[in-house]
Amino acid sequence: MTDATELRRRTQELLASHPPATTGRLDFLRARFDAGLAWVHYPEGLGGLGAPRSLQAVVDAELEAAGAPDNDPRRIGIGLGMAAPTILGFGTDEQKRRFLRPLWTGEEVWCQLFSEPGAGSDLAALGTRAVRQGDRWVVNGQKVWTSSAHLARWAILIARTDPDVPKHRGITYFVCDMTDPGVEVRPLRQITGEAEFNEVFLTDVRIPDARRLGEIGDGWRVAQTTLMNERVSIGGMRLPREGGMIGPVARTWRERPELRTHDHHQRLLTLWVEAEVARLTGERLRQQLVVGQPGPEGSGMKLTFARLNQEISGLEVELLGEEGLSYDDWTMRRPELVDFTGRDAGYRYLRSKGNSIEGGTSEVLLNIVAERVLGLPAEPRTDKDVAWKDLAR
Repeated sequence: MTDATELRRRTQELLASHPPATTGRLDFLRARFDAGLAWVHYPEGLGGLGAPRSLQAVVDAELEAAGAPDNDPRRIGIGLGMAAPTILGFGTDEQKRRFLRPLWTGEEVWCQLFSEPGAGSDLAALGTRAVRQGDRWVVNGQKVWTSSAHLARWAILIARTDPDVPKHRGITYFVCDMTDPGVEVRPLRQITGEAEFNEVFLTDVRIPDARRLGEIGDGWRVAQTTLMNERVSIGGMRLPREGGMIGPVARTWRERPELRTHDHHQRLLTLWVEAEVARLTGERLRQQLVVGQPGPEGSGMKLTFARLNQEISGLEVELLGEEGLSYDDWTMRRPELVDFTGRDAGYRYLRSKGNSIEGGTSEVLLNIVAERVLGLPAEPRTDKDVAWKDLAR
């Protein structure tokens, strides 16, 4: 069994054979993957060693101390947090070998083609169609709110393959090549002035059946793996004390005593405690992940993340007064990643409004927590047994 001592030994061997100071970044990352030190809990040959997930921290600490490069996880978060666990769980051996290594090294960026203009919160109502023609599927439809589509080589895609059955049962899951003919990416300008999101139009896009994940018609079950991991990756990220949104406002409070009021003091204390509780709860959630797959608890973490970000950023703007309304860059930009802490308070306030939508709306996540965590009665669903083609749209 691989233990911490063995992992340290393997890490030192990697550093000795590929010194970070003299090895190119990509060469080092490829060597790390091949040594099984990318995801230690993944199987051997796929970036891991079949070790407990908790031991990843041992490898990361050794490499960080040696000045080794990382794979820029924020830039490739969709691939790492959503595509990879889905491919591992449902992909063929060939798909795992093809996609996981360049995904982890960051050579290939991924995006997620799930939401649609008429099927956002109710994702199972999606209307993008995939029709089989021989060994390929012809896909037509429109997706929206797609982060990183303008950078991505690959996309995880769900499409309707059978309109004659209820909406949850006629969906199939695919890997889509974003460079294929018929894939068109258009920017969506947001309230911040940026266009990190996109709408994606799919016109007669031909996807080989070999790039299907899971069984035909079983796409909703496959997508649940993606969605649960997505919510953990958004709401359960590892943070130091005063990490995330609470850091800038706490720093302003300490450094700008002239801005303080009694009301701000009470609100900041409350939010600081809630942020710390959320941080520690996230640590516990990650401990649960060591022994199994993410469950509905990730929805609770994502709910908390969205609410706290919006309340904290609102307090920061109030605390700064007129200064908090300034925002230095309204130009149309196409960022590679979202930077909350390195921007103005006004940016944080505006961007946090999307936190309660992306990765599952807060209203839908409240239902998930109510039904699957608290065991409350489910909301009535009149369309549960109705064929998708017969639903009102």
